[in-house]
Amino acid sequence: MSEEFLWVEKYRPQTINDCILPQSLKQTFLKIVETKELPNMLFSGTAGLGKTTVARALCNELELDYIVVNASEEGNIDTLRGKIKSFASSVSLMSKYKVIILDEADYLNPQSTQPALRGFIEEFSNNCRFILTCNFKNRIIEPLHSRCSVYEFNTTKKDMIGLCDQFLKRCVHILEREGFGVAETQRENIANLIVRYAPDWRRILNELQRFTIGGFSEQVQVSATYDSLYQALSKKDFKKVRKWVAENSDADPSVVFRNIYDNMYEKIEPHHIPQTVIILADYQYKNAFVADHELNTVACLTELMSEIDFK
Repeated sequence: MSEEFLWVEKYRPQTINDCILPQSLKQTFLKIVETKELPNMLFSGTAGLGKTTVARALCNELELDYIVVNASEEGNIDTLRGKIKSFASSVSLMSKYKVIILDEADYLNPQSTQPALRGFIEEFSNNCRFILTCNFKNRIIEPLHSRCSVYEFNTTKKDMIGLCDQFLKRCVHILEREGFGVAETQRENIANLIVRYAPDWRRILNELQRFTIGGFSEQVQVSATYDSLYQALSKKDFKKVRKWVAENSDADPSVVFRNIYDNMYEKIEPHHIPQTVIILADYQYKNAFVADHELNTVACLTELMSEIDFK
């Protein structure tokens, strides 16, 4: 493990206690470790929140024999059938059952591969458990939902402050382990990085490693505030709206939609709030399928600007 170059792998948490999670979710997983009984599970949430890391940590702590199958790369039904059957049908020499971690399961075909997976879960129930991870749980068929315990990894505003503080300490620890001194100004730089990309912890760590290549001298700027976006929307200034989206193209569109949803009572006239919810929900759904997320975000904001009165 120490030979790893990528920090996201080198410093991947090996236990649930080391994982940065909302307290309620962490307590649930600690209880599973305590009871030593692992059910079939479905983890959902945006990228970089630690779904695969938690799945691996559970298997490590329970000393279970497991494999990780990336559904986005190995989602072909024949490949999946061969890999799952060859692993699940044999008896584990190190544990009473095996675990298959099916990463990015929402990439599996809902007409063919996902129904077949339902059959695998039933066929190998005595010898194997399944942990599915996905970004969009609505793309997982209902029969799989009903066969798994579903855990949401999305974080609330209340949780976010504490999680960011924990991750700041984690980043400082990693930098010190890698031989970088962390002055107060650099600590502020790390905090800016976390504010910009949280809660995508993987993205933060990748960006942190990139900045250290130049001796950690590059300044990290906090992304443009939403105030400028709301001003442009209220003035129906399409050019400024489009410019804001372009400047923040690395932001997850679902985070932008959520920010508008969370602040709509302050920013939007009351009689237009129901219509705002309908528009946001429509584009949030489209976000799971579109090829160009920037274009989809601009389209959403343009419709809001045209149909909604901002304060």
